[in-house]
Amino acid sequence: MIDLYYAPTPNGWKISIMLEECKLPYNLISMNLGKGDQFKPEFLEISPNNRMPAIVDYEGPEGRKISVFESGAILVYLAEKTGQFLSNEPFERMKAIEWLFWQVGGLGPMAGQVSHFVNYAPNFPGDHSYSEKRYKDEYDRLLGVMDNILKESDFLAGDYSIADMASFPWVTAYKRYEVDLDTFPNVRRWFDEIKQRPAVRKGIDLGKEHRNFGKGMTKESLDNMFGQTSQKIQDKTKK
Repeated sequence: MIDLYYAPTPNGWKISIMLEECKLPYNLISMNLGKGDQFKPEFLEISPNNRMPAIVDYEGPEGRKISVFESGAILVYLAEKTGQFLSNEPFERMKAIEWLFWQVGGLGPMAGQVSHFVNYAPNFPGDHSYSEKRYKDEYDRLLGVMDNILKESDFLAGDYSIADMASFPWVTAYKRYEVDLDTFPNVRRWFDEIKQRPAVRKGIDLGKEHRNFGKGMTKESLDNMFGQTSQKIQDKTKK
């Protein structure tokens, strides 16, 4: 059995989708990030970066318990555990790893910043228009990169893989980000195909009742999500 520490965000969806695709049984541990669940000492033992998702696999390598944090690392771990969605052929495997790292280092962080300025920045004073445009432009550029590669391939790395599972959640909010996805016809085709997969739909729906897109945020919840410093985290963990 696998414990999944999870909130319904794109990074969380990566892992719920993978678990569903692999048909692995898991125990859902829902996290309320606004209330500061990510700072609990027992969670920091699993995820020292105080970020979800994270997993604990009670039947890990050699039958031993193992915890894994960081969504990209979790995807690789689950792919290697099950022998699914990451090729053993060296060239195909490296292509999937390339696009996984591209998502972790590019698409995810940039789309995450768009999400912040669209959904959460209105809770803070000041003019955020430059920042919002900056990240929307970069998100647009990255969708163009995807569109170019998907001209030649059905999926990012040839066959459907963890690279697609990592990237798909960060495209789901394109309407909120005011993107016309038809501008990127190959991304549109890829997106429409993946969203019809039963495991993807189930993974995305997990915990959907807890999504709020920045609405009704209290001062405490905003501080827990966006006011973190090393000293504040130390103070929280001492409570």
